[in-house]
Amino acid sequence: MPVEPLELAPAPENLRLLRDATARLLATCERLTDADTGAPTPLPGWTRGHVLNHLARQAPALERLLDWARTGVENRQYASRQARDSEIEEGARRPAAELVADIVRTAGSLDEAVRTLPEEVWGRRIRPFTGEDCTPRRILVIRLRELEVHHADLDMGYRLSAAPQEATRVVLEDVVRYFAGREGAPSVDLRDDDGALVGALGVEEGAGSARRTVTGTPGDLLGWLAGRTGGEGVACPEGLPELPKWV
Repeated sequence: MPVEPLELAPAPENLRLLRDATARLLATCERLTDADTGAPTPLPGWTRGHVLNHLARQAPALERLLDWARTGVENRQYASRQARDSEIEEGARRPAAELVADIVRTAGSLDEAVRTLPEEVWGRRIRPFTGEDCTPRRILVIRLRELEVHHADLDMGYRLSAAPQEATRVVLEDVVRYFAGREGAPSVDLRDDDGALVGALGVEEGAGSARRTVTGTPGDLLGWLAGRTGGEGVACPEGLPELPKWV
């Protein structure tokens, strides 16, 4: 059964999550040199420049979805996957300062667009590039997820295991919902180091003998689910199950 995508209300504390995630990313980027931007990342075919340019280009793409909600006229996030990929590729080799300045500019524009979106628009339906039917509240989750995960992808010392608790909670719940609605996902209960259930994939908890329990901190569980680690920091007595590829 499909699982409803996670959404966040445009409350001040949630908007602050996005601003803080952007600030953490920019703090890391202060150390970037032009040579650094050409270094490879764990993402196949992507350098740091690709990651940064993706984040810069994602902000106006999300603004297009806000425009869709505001006007009622379909305005897709990207015209196609090819258009998205070409846009990322074209700007990935810019100097570090130009890439960072682009992130600052576009993130600021997205923040203003979110803050000024009329209250009645937040309940309207849109459809992001990934295909889910949702409201503009979904955009807040998408942006936070991309900022946190791609910050770690830069491989400059930031790890998902060290992300702030509330940001981790939101992104982990989003990833869990993705797998909970995905055919072929293993039957797994996710528990923190205190034994508290933080997520479940597959059939309901306790519904089958093949069900496994994976334990770790929320950040380490997120790193494993998102495919950013090989399972460091998490444990499963029967061995970690294989996961379908995340988005």
